[in-house]
Amino acid sequence: MSFDNTGADHSTTPTAQPMTGLIDLTGRTVIVTGASSGIGASVARRLHAEGAHPVLAARRANRLAALSEELDGALAIPTDVTDPVQLRALVAATLDRHHRIDGLVNNAGASLNGPLDRVDPAEFTSILQLNVVSLLATTQAVLPAMRSQAFGRIVNISSGTTRRAAVGLGAYAASKSAVNMLSSVLTHELADDGIAVSLLLPSITATEFGDSMFTLGASPRPGMVVHSPDYVADFVVRLLRTGEETFDIPHGPEQPEHAPYR
Repeated sequence: MSFDNTGADHSTTPTAQPMTGLIDLTGRTVIVTGASSGIGASVARRLHAEGAHPVLAARRANRLAALSEELDGALAIPTDVTDPVQLRALVAATLDRHHRIDGLVNNAGASLNGPLDRVDPAEFTSILQLNVVSLLATTQAVLPAMRSQAFGRIVNISSGTTRRAAVGLGAYAASKSAVNMLSSVLTHELADDGIAVSLLLPSITATEFGDSMFTLGASPRPGMVVHSPDYVADFVVRLLRTGEETFDIPHGPEQPEHAPYR
């Protein structure tokens, strides 16, 4: 049994599809949404360490500016991914600086907790807009550049709540279940364009998610250990390099051997 960053159960054995082709990330340009903290910021740091060019996208401009300075002036574009105008500006700025887009990490998202009979439909609509609609819109925005170079890697961050009946988290899990389906269909629809789409389901992670409800190294349930965002970032980098269709990060102590592509 394992849990994502909201406590959802999923297998302790990692599951992954065959690799589509291992690539070097050196010199690659990768847009990371939700890059101002948590998993997104860790992914940006890992990409920089790999010699890639991370492009930082999030709403908190001050956080992006600080991370950009840390990463030798990485391109930082304050972006609300629910705004099509800002998405177009993000893509344009990326192409202006780097002339290509090799990867996209769809990490921006938010939670919505509570029994379904108490969920505010207006709040649920906002969560669907952020977690689902904007993910598709961001993907659509980068496709012309990826298609023009006949190559791309897209990683979508989902949730282990989609692997069970997530009582108390049904609205959030429903939004991430939609992400799973979008990823699965995009994998097939974009394969002939040379674009690999990957789905990552993290275990429970110490981030600002859910008002920082989990502490690194804590054991909220028997046998469960809260993972670091850096650990999750290793799997994102793995998927960018391999193009595997899906990976469930196993619950329990961190197992770096499952993310060996460094």
